[in-house]
Amino acid sequence: MEALNIVIILAILVIVTLYKGINIVPQGEEWIVERLGKFSRTLKPGLNLIVPYIESVRAKISTRDIILDIPQQEVITRDNAVITTNAVTFIRVTKPENALYGVENFKLAIQQLVMTTLRSILGEMTLDEALSNREHIKAKLKEQIIDDVADWGVTVKSVEIQDINPSGSMQKAMEQQAAAERERRAVETMAEGNKNAAILEADGKLEAAKREAQAQIALADASAEAIRLISDNIQDKELPAMFLLGDRYINSLEQISKSDNSKFVIYPADLQGAIKGMLGSVFKK
Repeated sequence: MEALNIVIILAILVIVTLYKGINIVPQGEEWIVERLGKFSRTLKPGLNLIVPYIESVRAKISTRDIILDIPQQEVITRDNAVITTNAVTFIRVTKPENALYGVENFKLAIQQLVMTTLRSILGEMTLDEALSNREHIKAKLKEQIIDDVADWGVTVKSVEIQDINPSGSMQKAMEQQAAAERERRAVETMAEGNKNAAILEADGKLEAAKREAQAQIALADASAEAIRLISDNIQDKELPAMFLLGDRYINSLEQISKSDNSKFVIYPADLQGAIKGMLGSVFKK
Protein backbone atom coordinates (compact mmCIF):
# COMPACT_ATOMS: atom_id res chain seq x y z
CA MET A 1 0.00 0.00 0.00
CA GLU A 2 2.81 2.39 0.85
CA ALA A 3 4.57 1.50 -2.39
CA LEU A 4 1.44 2.40 -4.35
CA ASN A 5 1.27 5.76 -2.66
CA ILE A 6 4.91 6.43 -3.48
CA VAL A 7 4.28 5.55 -7.14
CA ILE A 8 1.32 7.86 -7.27
CA ILE A 9 3.31 10.70 -5.69
CA LEU A 10 6.18 10.14 -8.09
CA ALA A 11 3.77 10.13 -11.04
CA ILE A 12 2.26 13.39 -9.89
CA LEU A 13 5.72 14.90 -9.50
CA VAL A 14 6.66 13.80 -13.00
CA ILE A 15 3.48 15.27 -14.47
CA VAL A 16 4.00 18.59 -12.63
CA THR A 17 7.65 18.65 -13.66
CA LEU A 18 6.80 18.06 -17.28
CA TYR A 19 4.07 20.71 -17.10
CA LYS A 20 6.54 23.24 -15.72
CA GLY A 21 9.33 22.25 -18.06
CA ILE A 22 7.44 22.14 -21.34
CA ASN A 23 6.20 25.51 -22.68
CA ILE A 24 4.52 26.24 -25.98
CA VAL A 25 4.91 29.91 -26.90
CA PRO A 26 2.21 31.18 -29.31
CA GLN A 27 3.06 33.18 -32.40
CA GLY A 28 3.23 36.93 -31.68
CA GLU A 29 4.64 36.53 -28.19
CA GLU A 30 8.01 36.09 -26.51
CA TRP A 31 8.42 34.89 -22.93
CA ILE A 32 11.03 36.08 -20.49
CA VAL A 33 12.68 33.27 -18.47
CA GLU A 34 14.47 33.88 -15.19
CA ARG A 35 16.81 31.45 -13.47
CA LEU A 36 16.74 31.83 -9.73
CA GLY A 37 15.42 35.40 -10.08
CA LYS A 38 17.89 36.50 -12.77
CA PHE A 39 17.22 37.01 -16.47
CA SER A 40 18.19 33.86 -18.35
CA ARG A 41 16.82 33.95 -21.90
CA THR A 42 13.85 34.73 -24.12
CA LEU A 43 11.63 31.96 -25.41
CA LYS A 44 10.63 32.27 -29.06
CA PRO A 45 7.31 31.04 -30.51
CA GLY A 46 7.01 27.25 -30.59
CA LEU A 47 7.95 24.40 -28.21
CA ASN A 48 10.45 25.37 -25.50
CA LEU A 49 11.88 23.52 -22.50
CA ILE A 50 12.98 25.06 -19.23
CA VAL A 51 14.46 23.60 -16.09
CA PRO A 52 11.61 23.12 -13.65
CA TYR A 53 11.88 24.63 -10.16
CA ILE A 54 15.06 26.50 -11.17
CA GLU A 55 13.78 28.48 -14.14
CA SER A 56 10.43 30.22 -14.43
CA VAL A 57 8.55 32.37 -16.92
CA ARG A 58 8.62 35.92 -15.60
CA ALA A 59 6.52 37.71 -18.26
CA LYS A 60 4.82 37.15 -21.58
CA ILE A 61 5.52 40.05 -23.95
CA SER A 62 3.51 40.64 -27.13
CA THR A 63 5.64 41.30 -30.21
CA ARG A 64 2.69 42.42 -32.32
CA ASP A 65 1.99 46.08 -33.04
CA ILE A 66 0.54 47.75 -29.97
CA ILE A 67 -1.88 50.68 -30.22
CA LEU A 68 -1.44 53.29 -27.50
CA ASP A 69 -4.19 55.86 -27.14
CA ILE A 70 -2.82 59.26 -26.06
CA PRO A 71 -5.46 61.02 -23.93
CA GLN A 72 -6.73 64.45 -24.85
CA GLN A 73 -4.88 67.31 -23.19
CA GLU A 74 -4.90 71.10 -23.24
CA VAL A 75 -1.86 72.92 -24.60
CA ILE A 76 -0.99 76.63 -24.56
CA THR A 77 0.59 77.79 -27.82
CA ARG A 78 3.29 80.43 -28.24
CA ASP A 79 0.67 83.14 -28.82
CA ASN A 80 -1.19 82.12 -25.61
CA ALA A 81 -4.03 80.28 -27.36
CA VAL A 82 -5.48 77.23 -25.62
CA ILE A 83 -5.94 74.16 -27.82
CA THR A 84 -6.91 70.55 -27.13
CA THR A 85 -5.16 67.65 -28.82
CA ASN A 86 -4.98 63.87 -28.68
CA ALA A 87 -3.08 61.24 -30.63
CA VAL A 88 -2.55 57.54 -31.17
CA THR A 89 0.83 55.77 -31.27
CA PHE A 90 1.70 52.46 -32.91
CA ILE A 91 4.65 50.64 -31.33
CA ARG A 92 6.26 47.21 -31.42
CA VAL A 93 8.46 45.50 -28.83
CA THR A 94 11.70 44.35 -30.47
CA LYS A 95 13.65 43.49 -27.32
CA PRO A 96 11.29 42.05 -24.70
CA GLU A 97 13.97 41.90 -21.99
CA ASN A 98 14.58 45.66 -22.29
CA ALA A 99 10.85 46.37 -22.24
CA LEU A 100 10.53 44.37 -19.04
CA TYR A 101 13.66 45.44 -17.16
CA GLY A 102 14.36 48.84 -18.70
CA VAL A 103 11.21 50.56 -17.40
CA GLU A 104 8.53 49.65 -14.92
CA ASN A 105 5.62 49.98 -17.37
CA PHE A 106 6.75 50.64 -20.92
CA LYS A 107 3.22 51.37 -22.21
CA LEU A 108 2.54 54.00 -19.56
CA ALA A 109 6.05 55.43 -20.00
CA ILE A 110 5.62 55.85 -23.78
CA GLN A 111 2.18 57.34 -23.30
CA GLN A 112 3.50 59.96 -20.89
CA LEU A 113 6.53 60.62 -23.10
CA VAL A 114 4.33 61.29 -26.14
CA MET A 115 2.05 63.59 -24.17
CA THR A 116 4.96 65.61 -22.78
CA THR A 117 6.77 65.87 -26.12
CA LEU A 118 3.58 66.83 -27.97
CA ARG A 119 2.88 69.54 -25.43
CA SER A 120 6.42 70.87 -25.83
CA ILE A 121 6.23 70.95 -29.65
CA LEU A 122 2.87 72.72 -29.74
CA GLY A 123 4.03 75.20 -27.11
CA GLU A 124 6.67 76.46 -29.55
CA MET A 125 4.12 77.09 -32.32
CA THR A 126 1.42 79.69 -32.88
CA LEU A 127 -2.23 78.74 -33.14
CA ASP A 128 -2.29 79.00 -36.94
CA GLU A 129 0.89 76.93 -37.24
CA ALA A 130 -0.47 74.23 -34.93
CA LEU A 131 -3.72 73.96 -36.90
CA SER A 132 -2.09 73.85 -40.34
CA ASN A 133 1.12 71.81 -39.81
CA ARG A 134 -0.12 68.44 -38.60
CA GLU A 135 2.32 66.43 -40.72
CA HIS A 136 5.25 68.50 -39.43
CA ILE A 137 4.12 67.90 -35.83
CA LYS A 138 3.89 64.14 -36.42
CA ALA A 139 7.37 63.94 -37.94
CA LYS A 140 8.94 66.06 -35.21
CA LEU A 141 7.20 64.09 -32.46
CA LYS A 142 8.38 60.75 -33.78
CA GLU A 143 11.91 62.07 -34.23
CA GLN A 144 12.12 63.25 -30.61
CA ILE A 145 10.79 60.11 -28.93
CA ILE A 146 12.34 57.40 -31.10
CA ASP A 147 15.70 57.37 -29.29
CA ASP A 148 14.15 57.30 -25.82
CA VAL A 149 11.83 54.37 -26.54
CA ALA A 150 14.67 52.47 -28.23
CA ASP A 151 16.34 52.14 -24.82
CA TRP A 152 13.21 50.29 -23.67
CA GLY A 153 13.41 47.80 -26.55
CA VAL A 154 10.47 49.41 -28.36
CA THR A 155 10.22 50.70 -31.94
CA VAL A 156 7.80 53.50 -32.78
CA LYS A 157 5.97 52.56 -35.97
CA SER A 158 4.04 55.82 -36.35
CA VAL A 159 2.36 58.61 -34.44
CA GLU A 160 -0.97 59.98 -35.66
CA ILE A 161 -2.44 63.26 -34.45
CA GLN A 162 -6.17 62.67 -34.17
CA ASP A 163 -7.42 66.14 -33.30
CA ILE A 164 -6.01 69.63 -32.82
CA ASN A 165 -8.80 72.02 -31.97
CA PRO A 166 -9.12 75.31 -30.10
CA SER A 167 -10.65 74.95 -26.67
CA GLY A 168 -14.31 75.85 -26.11
CA SER A 169 -13.54 79.33 -24.80
CA MET A 170 -11.01 79.84 -27.59
CA GLN A 171 -13.53 78.83 -30.25
CA LYS A 172 -16.02 81.34 -28.85
CA ALA A 173 -13.38 84.08 -28.91
CA MET A 174 -12.44 83.16 -32.49
CA GLU A 175 -16.09 83.29 -33.56
CA GLN A 176 -16.46 86.73 -31.99
CA GLN A 177 -13.25 87.87 -33.69
CA ALA A 178 -14.47 86.54 -37.05
CA ALA A 179 -17.82 88.31 -36.60
CA ALA A 180 -16.04 91.57 -35.73
CA GLU A 181 -13.80 91.17 -38.77
CA ARG A 182 -16.81 90.62 -41.05
CA GLU A 183 -18.54 93.66 -39.59
CA ARG A 184 -15.38 95.75 -40.05
CA ARG A 185 -15.13 94.70 -43.68
CA ALA A 186 -18.80 95.50 -44.24
CA VAL A 187 -18.32 98.97 -42.74
CA GLU A 188 -15.23 99.53 -44.87
CA THR A 189 -17.07 98.40 -47.99
CA MET A 190 -20.02 100.69 -47.22
CA ALA A 191 -17.69 103.61 -46.49
CA GLU A 192 -15.79 102.97 -49.72
CA GLY A 193 -19.06 102.87 -51.64
CA ASN A 194 -20.27 106.11 -50.06
CA LYS A 195 -16.93 107.75 -50.81
CA ASN A 196 -17.06 106.69 -54.44
CA ALA A 197 -20.66 107.88 -54.73
CA ALA A 198 -19.75 111.24 -53.20
CA ILE A 199 -16.81 111.57 -55.57
CA LEU A 200 -19.00 110.77 -58.56
CA GLU A 201 -21.66 113.22 -57.40
CA ALA A 202 -19.04 115.94 -56.87
CA ASP A 203 -17.54 115.21 -60.27
CA GLY A 204 -21.00 115.46 -61.80
CA LYS A 205 -21.69 118.77 -60.10
CA LEU A 206 -18.29 120.09 -61.15
CA GLU A 207 -18.88 119.05 -64.75
CA ALA A 208 -22.36 120.60 -64.70
CA ALA A 209 -20.95 123.83 -63.26
CA LYS A 210 -18.27 123.90 -65.93
CA ARG A 211 -20.84 123.38 -68.67
CA GLU A 212 -23.15 126.00 -67.14
CA ALA A 213 -20.28 128.46 -67.03
CA GLN A 214 -19.41 127.66 -70.65
CA ALA A 215 -23.07 128.17 -71.60
CA GLN A 216 -23.17 131.51 -69.80
CA ILE A 217 -19.97 132.58 -71.53
CA ALA A 218 -21.34 131.48 -74.89
CA LEU A 219 -24.61 133.30 -74.18
CA ALA A 220 -22.76 136.42 -73.15
CA ASP A 221 -20.60 136.22 -76.25
CA ALA A 222 -23.70 135.82 -78.41
CA SER A 223 -25.39 138.76 -76.72
CA ALA A 224 -22.31 140.92 -77.19
CA GLU A 225 -22.12 139.92 -80.84
CA ALA A 226 -25.81 140.70 -81.30
CA ILE A 227 -25.42 144.11 -79.69
CA ARG A 228 -22.41 144.82 -81.88
CA LEU A 229 -24.29 143.90 -85.05
CA ILE A 230 -27.35 145.97 -84.11
CA SER A 231 -25.16 148.92 -83.16
CA ASP A 232 -23.39 148.74 -86.48
CA ASN A 233 -26.74 148.81 -88.32
CA ILE A 234 -28.65 151.50 -86.40
CA GLN A 235 -25.73 153.61 -85.16
CA ASP A 236 -27.15 153.93 -81.64
CA LYS A 237 -25.31 152.99 -78.45
CA GLU A 238 -28.23 152.55 -76.06
CA LEU A 239 -30.97 151.24 -78.28
CA PRO A 240 -29.40 147.85 -79.07
CA ALA A 241 -29.05 146.95 -75.43
CA MET A 242 -32.60 148.05 -74.71
CA PHE A 243 -33.79 146.04 -77.69
CA LEU A 244 -32.08 142.85 -76.50
CA LEU A 245 -33.32 143.30 -72.95
CA GLY A 246 -36.85 143.71 -74.23
CA ASP A 247 -36.51 140.69 -76.45
CA ARG A 248 -35.24 138.53 -73.57
CA TYR A 249 -37.99 139.82 -71.32
CA ILE A 250 -40.63 138.82 -73.85
CA ASN A 251 -39.04 135.39 -74.28
CA SER A 252 -39.04 134.88 -70.50
CA LEU A 253 -42.72 135.79 -70.28
CA GLU A 254 -43.44 133.36 -73.10
CA GLN A 255 -41.71 130.53 -71.25
CA ILE A 256 -43.64 131.34 -68.07
CA SER A 257 -46.91 131.27 -69.96
CA LYS A 258 -46.14 127.74 -71.24
CA SER A 259 -45.73 126.34 -67.72
CA ASP A 260 -48.54 124.07 -66.41
CA ASN A 261 -48.50 125.88 -63.07
CA SER A 262 -48.90 129.41 -64.48
CA LYS A 263 -52.36 131.00 -64.26
CA PHE A 264 -51.58 134.63 -65.03
CA VAL A 265 -49.03 136.41 -67.18
CA ILE A 266 -48.19 139.94 -66.06
CA TYR A 267 -46.97 142.55 -68.49
CA PRO A 268 -45.55 145.88 -67.42
CA ALA A 269 -47.83 148.86 -67.94
CA ASP A 270 -45.37 150.74 -70.14
CA LEU A 271 -44.36 147.76 -72.32
CA GLN A 272 -46.21 149.06 -75.37
CA GLY A 273 -44.90 152.58 -74.89
CA ALA A 274 -41.39 151.32 -74.56
CA ILE A 275 -41.66 149.27 -77.73
CA LYS A 276 -43.20 152.16 -79.62
CA GLY A 277 -40.45 154.46 -78.43
CA MET A 278 -37.84 152.00 -79.55
CA LEU A 279 -39.45 151.55 -82.97
CA GLY A 280 -39.98 155.28 -83.37
CA SER A 281 -36.38 155.95 -82.69
CA VAL A 282 -35.43 153.38 -85.27
CA PHE A 283 -37.65 154.90 -87.97
CA LYS A 284 -36.41 158.41 -87.22
CA LYS A 285 -32.90 157.30 -87.72
